[in-house]
Amino acid sequence: MQDYYGQTMTSSYFSAPRVGTGVGFLPPLESTMQASYKSYAPPYNISQSLNLPWKPSTYYRGAEKSMPVSYSAPTMNPTTLYRDDIVSRVPPLSTSARTALFSKYTPTDWFRSNNQNYRTSDMTRSAAQKLRDENARICHDTDARTVKTQQESSKSIGNRISDINFWKSELNHELDEMGKEINAITENKNRLETSLKETEGPLKIAQECLFNRENRQGIDLVNDVVEKELLREVETIRQSQDKLKNSIDKANAQLSMNRAAQHELEKDVNDKFRAFNIDNRCHQLHNNAQGTGFYRGVEGVDQTVSLPESWAKFTGDNILRSQRERNNSTHLRGNGDNTMQETSNNMWTQYNNVNVSFSGRIAETMDARNTIQSHLTRVLQEMDEMQNNIHVLRKAIKDKEAPLQVAQTRLDSRTRRPNVELCRDQPQHRLVREVGELYETVDILQNRLRAAESALSELIRTKSTLEHDLSVKNNSLYIDKEKCMGVRKTYPTTARLAGYRGQ
Repeated sequence: MQDYYGQTMTSSYFSAPRVGTGVGFLPPLESTMQASYKSYAPPYNISQSLNLPWKPSTYYRGAEKSMPVSYSAPTMNPTTLYRDDIVSRVPPLSTSARTALFSKYTPTDWFRSNNQNYRTSDMTRSAAQKLRDENARICHDTDARTVKTQQESSKSIGNRISDINFWKSELNHELDEMGKEINAITENKNRLETSLKETEGPLKIAQECLFNRENRQGIDLVNDVVEKELLREVETIRQSQDKLKNSIDKANAQLSMNRAAQHELEKDVNDKFRAFNIDNRCHQLHNNAQGTGFYRGVEGVDQTVSLPESWAKFTGDNILRSQRERNNSTHLRGNGDNTMQETSNNMWTQYNNVNVSFSGRIAETMDARNTIQSHLTRVLQEMDEMQNNIHVLRKAIKDKEAPLQVAQTRLDSRTRRPNVELCRDQPQHRLVREVGELYETVDILQNRLRAAESALSELIRTKSTLEHDLSVKNNSLYIDKEKCMGVRKTYPTTARLAGYRGQ
């Protein structure tokens, strides 16, 4: 049997009669061809001979001889093919006759068709057997290759996990070291800040000493060694402050660099941790594991941003940067310790120099005060003696009044002698000399009195000068010994100047 693949050349000129006419030129093709040629075997094309009596054209040629020429199919007009009057003139043909006409084969064709089917079956089965064997071999090979590929992938992921673990341990170790270094440089910076803060006290002490010494009086307001040493101390403290501030600025900058390196390490560690978890989860996956699925096209997606060399170099660079910053930080801490020790020693050296100069100046002032005190004592004693001398002189002058009165009274009385009795005799001469001597004595005593009074005045002025100088020296001693040296006792220790608290 053959499947129906269409119409023949001659049958295409005819059409089934319309429904309801009751007559038709040929029976419907759907009812005959499909019922006669329905089969599930593959089609087998048989060449048709033009001389075979069952060729469809034979029927039509016979029809042409029996029918009028005007009614033959080749001469019909296609536009009038479906007219009722034309179709009704085609002689009817039964279904069985048409089926028998189109299904005739020769026995040779029948045997040839069967043999062809047998050969086709053998060839198909042989090909199928080879295909099954080849498929079994391919399945075995692909299974082995798949297992090997999966094992290699798992091994590669395991190696990758080992690399991640190695670099993660290196990063964690470097993070611990960097954390310790950050704590160390933070402590060093705090010591520097404490040391800088401790310099404020000595600076105020030195400035207060300079301010107090401005209250010295008179000749003691001198630019002495103490003042020079105090100015040098202020300069030393300010230089120390500048060094400490510079060290603090460097420590802050280095601390920022350390924290930046630490941030990069922490970021790299977090990335390594996430990558480790992902690769570890991938490494634990197997064919029966849950959570696996198809991700179409994922093998064609390339979102990688690094190669194994650049990946290792990135982490190595982070570690090298951290190590470099740690070395710089360690060197900076050493410089900070040296700076604090140097500034502390310089300040204490100058502090001792100032104290030595203060001690020398206080000793000199005390010697001057004692000397002035001694001179003042002697002046006071001399003044007392001079006052007694003046009193003696005044008494001596007063004591000369009575003899002078007596002598002058005698001379006056003798001037009343009569006549010739007014003789310049020896008594007259003696009385005149006596009065003259008394006047001379009184003049001498008065001169001495005036000299004594002048000397007493000088002694009084000297006493006043000595007393003022003594008060100046006492004021200077109070300032240097009590105020300055008293406040300098609160000078911080070397340990505190080096930044150590509670020392």
